[in-house]
Amino acid sequence: MLSILVFLPVAVAAGLVALPRLGDGAVRWTWIVASAVEVVLTVALWIGHDGDGYGYEVNHRWIPSVSSGYHVGVDGLSLPLVALTTVLFLACAVYSLRHTDRIRSFAALFLFLETVCLGVFVSLDLVLFFVFFDLSIVGMYFVIAGWGHRDAARAALQFFLYTFLGSLALLLGFIGLYLSARPHTFDMVALAEQNPLAGKGGVATLVLAAILLGLAIKTPTVPFHTWLPPAHTEAPAAGSAILAGVLLKLGTYGFVRIAMPMLPGTWRDWAWAIVVVGVVSVLYGALVALAQRDFKRMVAYTSVNHMGYVVLAVGAAGLVSTSDAQAQDLAVTGALTQMVSHGLITGALFLLAGVLHERGGSYDLGAYGGLAASAPAFAGLTALAAFASLGLPGFSGFIAEFQIFTGSLPGAPVPTALAFLGILITAALFLRAYQRLFLGPATRPAVADLTVAETLSIAPLMVLAVVVGLFPRFLLDLVEPAARTLGELVSR
Repeated sequence: MLSILVFLPVAVAAGLVALPRLGDGAVRWTWIVASAVEVVLTVALWIGHDGDGYGYEVNHRWIPSVSSGYHVGVDGLSLPLVALTTVLFLACAVYSLRHTDRIRSFAALFLFLETVCLGVFVSLDLVLFFVFFDLSIVGMYFVIAGWGHRDAARAALQFFLYTFLGSLALLLGFIGLYLSARPHTFDMVALAEQNPLAGKGGVATLVLAAILLGLAIKTPTVPFHTWLPPAHTEAPAAGSAILAGVLLKLGTYGFVRIAMPMLPGTWRDWAWAIVVVGVVSVLYGALVALAQRDFKRMVAYTSVNHMGYVVLAVGAAGLVSTSDAQAQDLAVTGALTQMVSHGLITGALFLLAGVLHERGGSYDLGAYGGLAASAPAFAGLTALAAFASLGLPGFSGFIAEFQIFTGSLPGAPVPTALAFLGILITAALFLRAYQRLFLGPATRPAVADLTVAETLSIAPLMVLAVVVGLFPRFLLDLVEPAARTLGELVSR
């Protein structure tokens, strides 16, 4: 079933390309139905997973000369991100119901992207992981370059070159792990069990540095974030939602799936540096977002801020790995919850930014005012997304950040205290933006409220953010056992 989940979207994409006589309406509904089937399959996987180890595992020979196989499976670290991926791609399919520009190619690209993103999260082989990881860059490049705004070609090129450089560094790190293993293997489960670079000092540091560079660029963390704002600003709304909601998680997921369990000793040695990078990303992302006058660019910088919390948590988990197992598990659980929460909330915010641009042709905060009078549903959903993003109780962001701060304080009290300022700055920037856009006197003629398609794509994301915020047990029951297992590997 897991392989069907992964490859169904690309099979549908191939069908859309191979049937040129299929009308635009049929293409749209085929895209939506395929995405909905993916969500149903994910729910079935979730219900059937017993929470112990890897579920739905498949392991077949693929490139035997280097001991690389088609090895896939899901556990508490990956299944929540698989669910997030299918939900966000369905939301983008529904949002694009009114999309008219080369809809066949647009739908096929998004279906291709869904397959490669799912492939990253289910991969249990480093070569397979790398193949899917690299293909995600290709798919997003064409989305930005083909359907972006005026400076899309330049933004897409910058995105591709920067992230491709990161993937090359990642590949070097993977080769280092392979050469250090006895016997040589790219199998992620075997590498985590072996801890092949234990006690190898400088070599282990170089391998970790290569892996961290590749993942940090994808996340992105400061100072490797510069490709993100132009990519988001120029991308179409659905592309920005997937870029922020899913593709950024490929980097943070790599921390918990690869770097921490396969290089535990070196991760502990350099955890303090990872914590510093996390705190700098939190504060820098929030402060630069506060200075923006472009709504979409502002949301892009808040992604740097929110991913900084994840980096802080995984770094702090390394600092307390041998002294406080409970704090370590809590930090890792918070990091995973934050990945899911950020995907839902920021995905909704980027779709709302698309609505804003469609109504007024601009993301400039100064070009709008008093929109709540003519578009109350738009104003209401934006308020929900803004409050959720700043971590108010009742939303998933509060659950995630509470766990991150509680788990990080024992190992890194001063950096964690500084990271608290990020919440205050985020509150200021979202409240200021909301006041300018929706409150006060209207500065332009009345705009149309959300369409049915826009509402059906954005509202469920916010409903899920509230469900996780009020009833997090269904998510935490899946994540916590996997976090404990990861903690045992890191504390070796």
